[in-house]
Amino acid sequence: MPRGTFDGDARVLAEAVRQACLDAAREALETASLSGLCREGAEEAALDAIRALDLDKTLHLPAAGKKD
Repeated sequence: MPRGTFDGDARVLAEAVRQACLDAAREALETASLSGLCREGAEEAALDAIRALDLDKTLHLPAAGKKD
């Protein structure tokens, strides 16, 4: 496989993470804007939302330490 390309499962995973990041950023920007934050504050809120993204939930994995 050429460098920089993804096969099926890896592409699905990458797309899911990208979409989750975009959704989190959009929601945070909207909330921050409605709260009256300045542009820089809204951007920081969006970045914080991406940093706080629950990857286990995004990837539908059981949380570490939890037993089903």
